Amino acid sequence: MSNSRKDPFDQIQQQANVNPDQIYKVAESVKNADFSDETTVRALVQRLAKIAGKPISKAKEDKIVQSITENNMPIDMQSLNQLFKK
Repeated sequence: MSNSRKDPFDQIQQQANVNPDQIYKVAESVKNADFSDETTVRALVQRLAKIAGKPISKAKEDKIVQSITENNMPIDMQSLNQLFKK
């Protein structure tokens, strides 16, 4: 793996204590996922929360799922951070 690809994953591992291999497995598992399907998206959100060891409230999960399934995900990092903090 090149250093440029490794650096963001090193940061994720340090900040969130998530193994990069787990991130690759999740990414691989959703390559052809239907992100308009609520069940698929909800399972992904729950899986990511579990990997990160971060509990997620039902309200926050619902908001994230709705944003993804309705294709209303923010494109800038500041807006994305706000979505996950609410």
